[in-house]
Amino acid sequence: MKAQIIDLLDPLWMQTLETLRHDVYHLPQYVAAEAQRTQTTPAAVVVMNGDQVLFFPYLLRQCRGISDQLTTQVFDAVSPYGYPGILLSEAAIHTPGFAKLAMQQLQQVLKAQGICSVFGRMHPILNHNLTTFFASDTFTHNGETVSVDLTLSEAEIWAHTRKGHQSTINKCKRLGFTARMVPCAEYMNILKAIYVETMNRVSAKQLYYFDDNYFDSLLALGDKLHLCIVEKDTEIAAACLFFECCSIVQAHLGGTQNQFIEQSPFNLLLDYVRYWAKSRGNKFLHLGGGVGGSVDSLFKFKSGYSRQKHEFLTLRLITDAEKYRDLVKLRAQALNIQPEELLEKEFFPAYRFA
Repeated sequence: MKAQIIDLLDPLWMQTLETLRHDVYHLPQYVAAEAQRTQTTPAAVVVMNGDQVLFFPYLLRQCRGISDQLTTQVFDAVSPYGYPGILLSEAAIHTPGFAKLAMQQLQQVLKAQGICSVFGRMHPILNHNLTTFFASDTFTHNGETVSVDLTLSEAEIWAHTRKGHQSTINKCKRLGFTARMVPCAEYMNILKAIYVETMNRVSAKQLYYFDDNYFDSLLALGDKLHLCIVEKDTEIAAACLFFECCSIVQAHLGGTQNQFIEQSPFNLLLDYVRYWAKSRGNKFLHLGGGVGGSVDSLFKFKSGYSRQKHEFLTLRLITDAEKYRDLVKLRAQALNIQPEELLEKEFFPAYRFA
């Protein structure tokens, strides 16, 4: 069994993905965009034993800033934004014990690079059975996400839609709103403006703001990136970006113009996209979950489009216990609290608690 860390330019990255069912979050173009946005170093761990393969992309972060007293160079790793998760080949899935041994190899190779912890978001669809292969305490349950089952008939998809959403969709149509897919590059600036307006309206955390360079960098995804808009007369009322890869369509970033909030045109947008996605032979339209995995108003809104739910898991791995403890102590000192109090907050990694 061989474990190695590869960068975006290594041909092994795409060679590995060509053998695995994956999502846009695993592509080098997407990981590069995330690395540029977060000022981190993109990389991936590949563990191989013949046709048994584990693939895990991540962003390498410096731990500078945790404390003024930190004198040594320490790193941690985090998933790119979204749901990358861990990919396993079919042979890996059907080989008893491989996943557990591969996870040990992953931990060792990351520790050797000075990485003390890993926070990874698992893919709710591709990683639906991870707990079957790994130790029971490897992952943390972080709520649920929603997806539309595109293998259902159009009539069944509509029947699984909440009555309130059905009413809103029909009302939008009566008012003259229409949805369509448009060229991404041509409409990207409009999407940016609508997204920022939406985030300002809902008082979103800074985590959910993205600069112009990020949006523009997504264009490198080519035909895997799509942009849907809803119009009324000559005005664009709502817009959203979508990813499409390996029969999975992912809702990414979008929103509604303030002046159209009362009419809720985003309902019509999602209604249109699910039938568009189905017509292209996809199996899932993944809408995601609530903020931070919570059962909030956003989760309830998404749940109105489908009865299909997925477990959302995170990987919270301490690869170097000694360095992790030292960072927790330093952060606790900076916050003028005890290390135990910091650990009890269930924030991971604990030393990044603000």
